[in-house]
Amino acid sequence: QPFICKWPFNNSISTQGDGKTFEQLRQECLQKKRLFEDPDFPACDSSLYYSQSVPINFEWKRPGELCENPEFIVGGADRTDICQGALGDCWLLAAIASLTLHKETLARVVPNDQGFDRSYAGIFHFQFWQHNRWLDVVVDDRLPAVRNRLVLLHSASNNEFWSALLEKAYAKLNGSYESLKGGSTLEAMEDFTGGVGETYETKSAPTDLFNIMKKAYDRGSMMGCSIDITSSAESEAQTASGLVKGHAYSITGLEEVNYRGKKVKLIRIRNPWGQVEWNGAWSDESREWNVIDSSEKKRILQNSMDDGEFWMEFEDFKANYDKIEICNLTPDSLTDETKRKWEVNMFEGNWIRGSTAGGCRNFIDTFWTNPQFKLTLLHADDNNDKCSVVIALMQKNRRALRKEGLDLQTIGFALYEAPADEDHLGKDFFRYNGSKARSKTYINVREISERFTLPPGNYLLVPTTFQPHDEADFIIRIFSEKAAGTMYDIYATSLDRSIQVDNSGQLEFQEFKVFWEKMKKWIMLFISYDTDRSGKMSSYELRIALKAAGMHLNTKLLQLLGLRFADENYDIDFDDYLTCIVRLENMFSEYQGTSTVYTYTYEMNNVGYVNIILGSIV
Repeated sequence: QPFICKWPFNNSISTQGDGKTFEQLRQECLQKKRLFEDPDFPACDSSLYYSQSVPINFEWKRPGELCENPEFIVGGADRTDICQGALGDCWLLAAIASLTLHKETLARVVPNDQGFDRSYAGIFHFQFWQHNRWLDVVVDDRLPAVRNRLVLLHSASNNEFWSALLEKAYAKLNGSYESLKGGSTLEAMEDFTGGVGETYETKSAPTDLFNIMKKAYDRGSMMGCSIDITSSAESEAQTASGLVKGHAYSITGLEEVNYRGKKVKLIRIRNPWGQVEWNGAWSDESREWNVIDSSEKKRILQNSMDDGEFWMEFEDFKANYDKIEICNLTPDSLTDETKRKWEVNMFEGNWIRGSTAGGCRNFIDTFWTNPQFKLTLLHADDNNDKCSVVIALMQKNRRALRKEGLDLQTIGFALYEAPADEDHLGKDFFRYNGSKARSKTYINVREISERFTLPPGNYLLVPTTFQPHDEADFIIRIFSEKAAGTMYDIYATSLDRSIQVDNSGQLEFQEFKVFWEKMKKWIMLFISYDTDRSGKMSSYELRIALKAAGMHLNTKLLQLLGLRFADENYDIDFDDYLTCIVRLENMFSEYQGTSTVYTYTYEMNNVGYVNIILGSIV
């Protein structure tokens, strides 16, 4: 069952600042007899560019000002409706072209309850998947134009506007049009479907790559490809064969034809420019087409013309292209015939410098401080003694943060066999235990995903940035054939209480004696972690010091303590350390007795016990 079917249309979330839905805003405009003007994404320069002044004298024009009879969709949305403009977002356009091949998915992203008929009010809406939610994004229909012509994404038909408005909605979702410059086709494909991404390098791909891609195509997966560059000077450089380096293409078809007594594998590719095509074997006017059966030629070529779409022999494709991106609507493997029902778990987390941004395994002193997720694979797959699992780690909101000077972090993850009945594991565990599985590489992409087959058991998943101190928010999606018991590493503190307080404002001798014993312990703990005798300890070591003091804190609270008490070098001096530990001691003074443990899940922590603590600490 494709993921897109899990969220019906009426479950999408309105993103408008005033909380109003598309229909509410449209009805307001119709009643007031005025066209919608979006206050959240105004027709001004800041919606176009954030890092520079607008290089062209744009005018914002509505479709009715650009042609006489504007239409939302003319004759059905198809891949010829996508022509690239002045913006470097070929990755997005390649994804949109693939989207048009899947009508059910297209109807989700581009709702058909809008147009330029009697209900027209200058307002349109589109739906995108973001971090496990479907969002409904509203835009007005003022589009950037020069001399009454659209200069960004546009249709080959000058009176068709669905694709231009879709690009505007996606730009709004990500903060500006400029935020769409450069990207991975897979990113947009996932935002159109909520699917699971996989990548293949053509030079090291499985021998049955054509069959894998054909299976993906038949299952409704979306696919793109590109040619690597070795320097920025090669970006969008055209080769002698008509291909463009560093440019995103859509894969729109795969066929096998009889050619001179043998089967030849062909692949159809589309350039989002709407022009510039492959000129080698099996190109539009090549002689190879004259040899095959005329009916087969007509079926495959379909009145082919210079529209940016072309056929290649698959071996030529592998020789010229470097990377293939596939967005599957289910996590089913493309290398076997098995179709499964998948269970999905989703968790959110953060890498925060000074507390949970520990970097990769190369940085063993801080690696253990990264967020840790416990994953229990309970049952093996049907007819197998292993568990199939797909792990996808995604950074959140990095494209929208570009205007603040931030971009994608380099990310990866490792999976360890987890000891039973232990919470957050420390440095020594990772020093002496190797990972059971991990991401193939660390890379600066929005999402990295891997497929594993593992024995049933308890595992510990550690998502990380490559370098320590690099901050980002993330989500993890874990797909398993059988239900998996998954738990975030949050445990409320437990603290033995032995100080009896009489609220007199003074310490009796016995009270002082108890306090002083604790104080000596806290001082010795600080000294043991102040290894260079600088009067400071690393904020990454705070978890160990507090645990040794009998305080087992959850990740969220440790992040806040690091932000509150650590300096710019991620150090905590003695005064702040003592302030922190005394406040924690006081917070638990009302919970008397021994071994009181409060356990809760990540989703509960906004309304649970931890909020009482946070309210007092910060």
